[in-house]
Amino acid sequence: MTTVLSIQSSVAYGHVGNSAAAFTLMRMGVETYPVFTVHYSNTTSYGTWKGPVLSADDVMDVVTGVDERGALAEVDGILSGFQGSQAMGNTILSAVELVKTRNPKAVYCCDPVMGDVGRGMYVAAGIPEFLRDQVIPKADIATPNQYELDYLTGRETRTLADLLEAVDTLIAQGPQTVLVTSAVADDIKEDSISMLAATAEEAWLVSTPRIDQVFTGSGDVTSAAFLARLLDTGKLDVALKATADIVYSLLFATAEAGRRELALVPAQDLIVHPDHTFDVVRVR
Repeated sequence: MTTVLSIQSSVAYGHVGNSAAAFTLMRMGVETYPVFTVHYSNTTSYGTWKGPVLSADDVMDVVTGVDERGALAEVDGILSGFQGSQAMGNTILSAVELVKTRNPKAVYCCDPVMGDVGRGMYVAAGIPEFLRDQVIPKADIATPNQYELDYLTGRETRTLADLLEAVDTLIAQGPQTVLVTSAVADDIKEDSISMLAATAEEAWLVSTPRIDQVFTGSGDVTSAAFLARLLDTGKLDVALKATADIVYSLLFATAEAGRRELALVPAQDLIVHPDHTFDVVRVR
């Protein structure tokens, strides 16, 4: 059985961070060890929230406790998302190092959360540079959106060729696999959102219809689903297709229900049996 250690935020109401990723992983049949970096009442998108921010030491204590059970040797992948401070980022890197000591075959998947088109950067000062210079070089898999990809590579991507060049630049910085979780290009079908998955040897593209709604937590589901399927199959195209099918089906159900928060629980069967499917195309 695939096992993932997921170090992310948590909310009581709604689905972001581990409150999205852990459920997705478990529903996909992945043994999941969720480690919380914060535990908020709700997402910060509501403007007000309550709850504690865990210290970097607290987070490492939890990881250490899991290690004392001998469980880190079973971990196949480490997943991280929003990193609120450099101290937390360093703790996540320490956890990655510890897991890889226990299981050298384990891979680290980093979702370099920092900003998005139309919103700009929404993390604390210094975090984007820390992710670029310290975290990305140690990641095996990176799952940026297009805005984050542009920042991490110092490029402006407008075409598919631009995206491929930027992905190659990011691969040269450390990760062996890159998933661009949402991209728009001048030469890709209008009214669609695309995902691009690539290694140095191959690249695959999938496009889904655009849904006119902002979804919080969709990136966390995307990274979790991609990591789960990649670990399970080892095939980039299969992992990309499964991710696109799952994420679009879930977002469509959420929009149809008129919900602000992801319909993760009522639509959970779609994680296993998506009701929308899309073809992936090899672009390299």
